[in-house]
Parts: sequence; structure tokens; C-alpha cells
Amino acid sequence: MSKSNMSRLHHAIDLLGKLVAFDTTSKNSNLGLIHFVRDYLAEYGIESTLFHDETGQKANLLATIGPKGVPGIALSGHTDVVPALETTWVSPAFELTERDGKLFGRGSADMKGFSACVLAMIPELVKRDLTIPFHLCLSYDEEVGCIGVGSMVDHLAAMDTPPRLAVIGEPTNMKVINGQKGKYSMQVGVTGTAGHSSFAPDHVNAIEYASRAINLIAEKAREFEENGPFDEDFTVPHSTMLTTTISGGTATNVTPEYCEFTFEIRHLPDHDAEAVIADLQKTIMDTLDAEMKAKADDTGFSFEKIFSYPGMGDCTDAEAFSYVRNIIPEISGKVSYGSEGGVFEKQGNIPSIICGPGSIEQAHKPNEFIEISQIEECLDFLEALTNQAVAA
Repeated sequence: MSKSNMSRLHHAIDLLGKLVAFDTTSKNSNLGLIHFVRDYLAEYGIESTLFHDETGQKANLLATIGPKGVPGIALSGHTDVVPALETTWVSPAFELTERDGKLFGRGSADMKGFSACVLAMIPELVKRDLTIPFHLCLSYDEEVGCIGVGSMVDHLAAMDTPPRLAVIGEPTNMKVINGQKGKYSMQVGVTGTAGHSSFAPDHVNAIEYASRAINLIAEKAREFEENGPFDEDFTVPHSTMLTTTISGGTATNVTPEYCEFTFEIRHLPDHDAEAVIADLQKTIMDTLDAEMKAKADDTGFSFEKIFSYPGMGDCTDAEAFSYVRNIIPEISGKVSYGSEGGVFEKQGNIPSIICGPGSIEQAHKPNEFIEISQIEECLDFLEALTNQAVAA
């Protein structure tokens, strides 16, 4: 490795340590990290635009390096991380620790490693004669449903020259993911009537009606598995649907008055999840809810959307992808987990791929780590992307 590349690697690791030190668990503010990045970019003469949430305690950051009026490349990473409450952490979760060629810390792989690499490239980007811009996009609340990035994507889409391509730096071992499923998550409340369980026929059992609705969800899941739609490039080649949590009842001798459950559909990019949900709700209301109300007017079902995000389609045949085709790593396929790629594509009309350092196998686990060799590979990719932008 050359002296300059070694220096950049050390810079990326140092930056990663600083990013990991911010406890940006989704329940917390991310402003400490965002302000750190804003100030770091300002040292290189780069202005940042912040998009705050309604509370003012979280923000997206958008910064552009390079010329205006030309379609560029968005380099996107989320700043929030999942909790690190496990007791099996060997070293402090929010303190980057190196062991055996690996960097341990919450968010090291998912996905502050990518952001650190992009920031480490800033000194190189500002001194090169770029012919296209790079848009650094850092978001909040990806881990709780990709609910933060939308305001920034809307801004990018409204630009006179929106980005031609977005690279979402989720951990993929630096292989390109060219498709991801979307997700639609719902909460359902079921209100019955309470009473002594010995008079069960006189009451409306909320748990029993919830279980019948859950069975309809399971039937829909089996229908997807048997009849599709299918895309064999996905790790699970069809949409999935399942109940994820349930609670209800008060005592063993009381007919349950209330039950609550959540369910989700993880859907192929072109599978209309909203239509599936609407059809399921209609079936439940026309049958189960009507049956309950025939017995007691103030009973029935209520539905509340928790969150949703769209799937990401395959853009590898698009002009946007041809710009980077000769420098991208291996294309490894499509994944069933989510990312902000679908938001960039569907909401912003910006073709997207997922490619970043680290392994998704390390995400959301105690002792999360990223291999230093993955940081090196990501820096090499970003350097090749920079060279492409100069030579374009």
C-alpha cells in the first residue's frame, strides 16, 4: 500500500472512531454526529444543508462536492444505529476497538464504516478537478423504518440536475446489491367485551377474533409462497407476510376485552403492498368486524400504519449504472432486508444500488465489527469513482 493510501486508511479509521463514539441509537438525537460532520466539511470549504425532523432533535445532512448543473452521484449512509444493550459486549459498544484486524463498535459495519470512508476521501475530492459532483447524504431514523431520509430525497429530486445514481453504503462486503424488498408494517387493535369466562358465549372474545385475523394473514403468506409473484434473484424469491407481535387478555377467568398485534409484508419491488393490505382489511371488516358488531356495537377492529418503505428495483441496465459499470465490484444479487435505496428510487426517481464495506452478518449483534480490509476496499472503490469523475 502506498504512503498516501496508508494515510487515508488511518484517517478513515480515526473518523470511524469519532462516528462510533456518538451514541446515535434511533431513540436518541443524532445532532452531535451531524454537527461534527458539518464542522469537518466546513474545514474544507464545503457547505452543508440540514433537514431537521419536527422535534428539531434529528437531522439529515446534505453536502455537495464538485460542479453544479451536472448530474452527479449520491453517496448515502444512515447515522442511526440499533441499541447495544447486550451484556456480551467484550469492549464498550460506543468505543471503537481494534482486535485481530477488525474494528469493533456499534455501527462500525451498519453503517458508519461507509460514512467514514466517504469523509476520508474529502481531502482528495476537494483538490481534484471533478467534472461531476458527489452528494454526501447522511440520514436519521433508517433503522426504524427509513422514515428520516425522505425530506432530503425530495430536495435532491427537485434539483435542476438531480443525481444520476445513488450508492447506498449498507454493508455488502463491497459487492453490489441490485434489488431489495420493501416493507409495510401495521398495528391492529381488536376490541371485544369482557366478562366472567364461564359466560363466554355472551361475550365477544378479542383474542379469538384476533387469531382468526392472524390466520387470514398466514393464508395470504402461503398464497405468495405458492403463487408468487416471484423473482428468483432474491434470497427469498417471493413476498412474505407474518404476524410479529401480539398481546391481550387480563386473567385466566376473564373473557379478553382487548387484543393487539402487529404484522408486516416484505414485498418484491413491483408487488403492490398497499393493495394487499387494503384487500386484507376489507376482508376482515366485511367478515370478522361485522360479526363482532352484530353481537355488540362498540366492538371491532382498528388498523394503524406503523411505517412503510418501498422496494428497490434493478437499475443495472440503466444509463446511470453504465457510468460506474467498469469500476464496480461484483454484483451479488438481491436481498430481502431493507435500505433507503427504495426511497431514492421510488420517491426521488434516482436509480440506486447498495454497496458498502462490512458484512450484514455483523449488523444488529453484540460485538459488531468491520474488517480493516473492508475499509481498504471501500476506499479503493471511492478512489476509482473519483478518478472516473475526473476523467469523465
